[in-house]
Amino acid sequence: MPEFVSSKKRTEPPTSSAKEEKRRNFWLHLEKLRWHIIRPLIAISLLSVVAFLNRHILFDVIILGPKNPDFPTNALLCRIGKALTVDGLCFQDTALKIINVNMSGQFMTHLYISAMAGMVMAIPYIIYEVWSYVSFAMNIKSKRAAYSSIITGTGLFMLGAAFSYFLIVPLTVNFLGTYFVSNEVQNNVTLSSYIGTVTSLVLWTGVVFELPLLMYFLSKHGIVGPEFLVKKRRILIVLIVIIAAIITPPDVISQIMVSLPMLLLYEISVLVAKMVWKKPLAEE
Repeated sequence: MPEFVSSKKRTEPPTSSAKEEKRRNFWLHLEKLRWHIIRPLIAISLLSVVAFLNRHILFDVIILGPKNPDFPTNALLCRIGKALTVDGLCFQDTALKIINVNMSGQFMTHLYISAMAGMVMAIPYIIYEVWSYVSFAMNIKSKRAAYSSIITGTGLFMLGAAFSYFLIVPLTVNFLGTYFVSNEVQNNVTLSSYIGTVTSLVLWTGVVFELPLLMYFLSKHGIVGPEFLVKKRRILIVLIVIIAAIITPPDVISQIMVSLPMLLLYEISVLVAKMVWKKPLAEE
């Protein structure tokens, strides 16, 4: 009986200590997570104020820039069009007019775009805060993989956003803005419609550029193999050509300029899948 009591006394303190340790770890993680959320929100707020105060650069140069003939992409396309005698590549400044129909439309749009700009400018700091918490919460062996995934994913998204802003957005805005069913109908586009078109194109193109990273994870875990991607190549090529024909002016040059990067992304995804797919087979 004394032995039983002594063994009970020896086992109870570790159990209580383990529970207390878990409780302390939980509150420690929660406290760190709270500050890793608050600090990026403060950074986004401050940068949003900076963007709000620079209205001319934010709207006249960045947001409304792709519709102007002196935009770098539009000027380059116009020179190419003149050299190849393709008039559809030169856009007129008077073709598209943006209007506001709501009393608070311009002010609310100013706030929305300022917040989006603040978030974009704070992306490096957001990545740092995410990585800081991930390195604290996750196993040390996964630190390098997590860090590489965050940097690669952010780089691909920014590359896709830049590609969309400097190529797809000008082509889409100028084509839709200069398309007429009749000379009696003028294109007076609302501010919200224009902003929605620009932001959606930039966002979704950035997401599409994440395809190589997505294929890396799917192939590494044995979900999608390179053989499947090779078999679906013809279907994807047709889909890419259709998408390029929809978002670009009706000429072959513009469609090729949009289709080739998307096809290149797919081929890169196939190569990545082949490289990663061999590792699980070799280990097995």
